Amino acid sequence: MDRKSIFILVGCFLLLMLWYPLVNKLYPPRPLPPGATNEVAVIGTNGTITTTTGTPPTSVTTAVGSMPTTAATVGFETPDAPEQLIEITNAYAHYVFTSHGGGLKQVALLEYPETVSNRPGRRKAETNEVAVINNPGPVPVLALLDGPQWQGNGVFELVRTENGVRALKTLTNGLTIEKDFTIGTNYLVNAKIKISNQSGAMLNLPAQEWTVGTASPMNAQDDGMSVGVMWYNGSSEEDILGPWFDNKTLGCFPGTPRSEYRGGQSNVVWVATHNQFFALATMPQTPAQEVVARKINLERFPDGNPNKPLPAGLVAAMVYPAISLAAGESLERELQIFAGPKEYQTLARIAARFHNEIDLVMGFGGFFGFFSKGLLLSMNWLHSALHLSYGWAIIAITIIIKVLFWPLTQASTRSMKRLQALQPQMKAIQEKYKEDPAKMNRKVMEFMRENKVSPLGGCLPMLLQMPVFIGFFYMIRSAIELRGASFLWVADLSRPDTLFMIPGLGFIPFFGIPGGGLPFNLLPLLMGVTMLWQARLTPPSPGMDPMQAKMMRYMPLMFMVFLYNFSAGLTLYWTVQNLLTILQTKLTHTKTAPATSTPVRPVAKPAPRKKK
Repeated sequence: MDRKSIFILVGCFLLLMLWYPLVNKLYPPRPLPPGATNEVAVIGTNGTITTTTGTPPTSVTTAVGSMPTTAATVGFETPDAPEQLIEITNAYAHYVFTSHGGGLKQVALLEYPETVSNRPGRRKAETNEVAVINNPGPVPVLALLDGPQWQGNGVFELVRTENGVRALKTLTNGLTIEKDFTIGTNYLVNAKIKISNQSGAMLNLPAQEWTVGTASPMNAQDDGMSVGVMWYNGSSEEDILGPWFDNKTLGCFPGTPRSEYRGGQSNVVWVATHNQFFALATMPQTPAQEVVARKINLERFPDGNPNKPLPAGLVAAMVYPAISLAAGESLERELQIFAGPKEYQTLARIAARFHNEIDLVMGFGGFFGFFSKGLLLSMNWLHSALHLSYGWAIIAITIIIKVLFWPLTQASTRSMKRLQALQPQMKAIQEKYKEDPAKMNRKVMEFMRENKVSPLGGCLPMLLQMPVFIGFFYMIRSAIELRGASFLWVADLSRPDTLFMIPGLGFIPFFGIPGGGLPFNLLPLLMGVTMLWQARLTPPSPGMDPMQAKMMRYMPLMFMVFLYNFSAGLTLYWTVQNLLTILQTKLTHTKTAPATSTPVRPVAKPAPRKKK
């Protein structure tokens, strides 16, 4: 590789590394004012509730422009009265209902730790806490928003029922609100709402916002990239993530932040707040009119980096239109609440039961979702039927995919070798007819047909395997089965395989952790080495400029940079895929290339024209 190519690659790499620090230097983030202290509820693994000192004004501020506001902006006034809590525990979850808003405050998933061990072979939690959904959240699930006409003083009476909780509230205008929650299976809670006019006059009531919940990162290691609000309109889903509210130009330069998102036209089949591995969804019996989502700032995790911005969350609600109730008239609604892991088979059973495609919350929609579902089911079958660890299951799937594509890839390699052998004759044809491009292209294509080669032969296998790779990417990103699954030196296949931290390099953008150094991730480095090895064995495409061919050999380094902090499961798949491709290339190269079907005579170069 010549000096010019090296300079270009180094310049591109440095620009990539310095881009975000330069943007942050020119457009620094707006600071947020400090908040006062208060008490925050924390649920332990034993289901008990304790209180610790925290900073709720930070955890319930809404990011609207440059002035954070209180939870009232979300539409919920926290009552001053003492809070009554009722707790219900089954084999899988611990449910906490609150009198403040008369809704479901938190759901602790007893089988899922808040964090997983950073040591291979240990799936135990690093802390004694479990994963808690809707924590921290300023509003309980199914709390009514939009002021005193629906909330009153916001305090409901809670009554324990046979398998659930009933929340009751009577407003001064004679309106009675009754919510019956019943704990079910598959992480479901059935909710029946009855709104009654107990007064002697007509009540004209404004639109209502029924809270779905708050989407938030699970811990300090969660980058929050998967925190979002998803809703389904009966035919397709839409996922609203944090960057939508940031509204940055080109994804980098600050723009005008958006205060809220609204969507739907009386077709909101379900709404879900979610992060990478867990979801909280409400599924009404009849579609809601709209969905609304607002971005909030959460309190910093105890082990969070103080040099980074506060973690962000999204509060979502379903909107129902204004109603008029005559004296003695009532209105009833029924819905299902799902609060649990994004486990595909569980969600698929719920989707089949209610015919609402709630399994789309996995992110398996669209064309590539078909491959994601197939790969996930295959991985789980290999794990359960053959008792393979998830790491070996990923390797087994990679081998199976490679075997299926082996004939096509082998034919492609041979086609490229034949094209490479025919390059002198093709260049001679191009030189002979360079004055007539149309004729030159026709002659080249005729020459290639006679010798049974195609310029697309080398690209076709890559194009066919791309949906599988993208499907694998989406599957590994949200497969909760990989959370805490270890393999060799990898402690968690859903996270980077960091072996240790290199001190003094925490300033490096994208990769470095200020004060913690640079993580040493071995699998992405092995992936980069195998990609470079594969690129050197792969013949260049016919007609490619030599300089371009040299640069393409070093392009894998860019993939290594992009995937350096991705999950170990994805880099494991790509590394094994590269090794199998290298093996196939070497096996193909040991065979003698077949002779061309038509002997080709060298094409004489045309004699130079005489100047007149």
